[in-house]
Amino acid sequence: MTEPFIRNCWYVAATAPELGQSLLGRTLLDQPVVMYRREDGTPVALEDRCAHRFLPLSQGYRVGDRVQCGYHGMEYDCTGTCVHVPGQKSIPKGSDIRSFPLVEKSKFVWIWLGDTALADESLVPDIWRNDDAGWACVVGDPMYMKGDYRLVADNLLDPSHVSFVHRSTLGTDDVAEIPQIAAQEGTVVTVTRWILDRPAAPVYAKLGGFTDNVDRWQIMTFNPPSMVEVDMGSCVTGTGATEGDRSQGIELRAYNLVTPETAQSSWYFWTHVRNFSVDDQAVTDMVRRNFVETFTEDVAVIEGVQAGLNRYPDIPTVNLAVDGGAIRARRVIDDIIAEEEAGRSSRTRAAE
Repeated sequence: MTEPFIRNCWYVAATAPELGQSLLGRTLLDQPVVMYRREDGTPVALEDRCAHRFLPLSQGYRVGDRVQCGYHGMEYDCTGTCVHVPGQKSIPKGSDIRSFPLVEKSKFVWIWLGDTALADESLVPDIWRNDDAGWACVVGDPMYMKGDYRLVADNLLDPSHVSFVHRSTLGTDDVAEIPQIAAQEGTVVTVTRWILDRPAAPVYAKLGGFTDNVDRWQIMTFNPPSMVEVDMGSCVTGTGATEGDRSQGIELRAYNLVTPETAQSSWYFWTHVRNFSVDDQAVTDMVRRNFVETFTEDVAVIEGVQAGLNRYPDIPTVNLAVDGGAIRARRVIDDIIAEEEAGRSSRTRAAE
């Protein structure tokens, strides 16, 4: 069976605000992980398993910077080394567990679940707007969904769905009829659509105060394994947005990062940034409400698609013109997985 995940890359494990000094258990890429912060704030990730009877350590306790199993009190340090067994001086062979590299950056805590020798911090995606003073950032609560992580890229790289899924926020009746352009450079896939001189979408009308037609853009950029940046906004019709001048409009970006739990379930992490009304809490609250509604609608559709795929496993799906970006992204993921599997096979043969 083909491996469904890219492993040698950084995935979001948690948002920075949700990770505290209490124990957080989460399954990522079929790997149970327990996370917490040391007393100095440094994030830690360990295999969520006590070596004795395999009780998840997330059901245990913090003892300083250590994790104590909630069954018999075995204690593990931040490297996964068992350092104490109550009632005995010796520590049994095989008592250590795995630890995983973590990096905190851009409002997220990122984990590397592949070969730790390849865990290069410079490969963490540079989502600089999340921390830039010129942009207001909304950090969304993680959303759990019963769906393959690749279905999220399928969804986000298809701007036409907003006409039907997001009628009350992003959708307008004419969006789906306007062509989009899919392109690829290396492992980066982009889908671009310009909607010129058309009515503003409901959320943009509220945020920008538009009463007349606008020029609207949707630019989706996929980076493996599972990040889709959505560059979106609207400006006064004819003010030059298509040439790069967005000064007479509103510009927003959504960073969508999906981490597989299993082959058919995922954690959906997101932030939303804007470069207007940066200090206006009322606008921040409006953005949060509207995009929580939007992403909740997406999750419902993705879970419905996954249920349909499971119900009809022997019937092939059909592709539409709007699937150009999704097809490219799927190929990128498949190619990287194949490269990783070939590398593992080569190392196995060399060891033999």
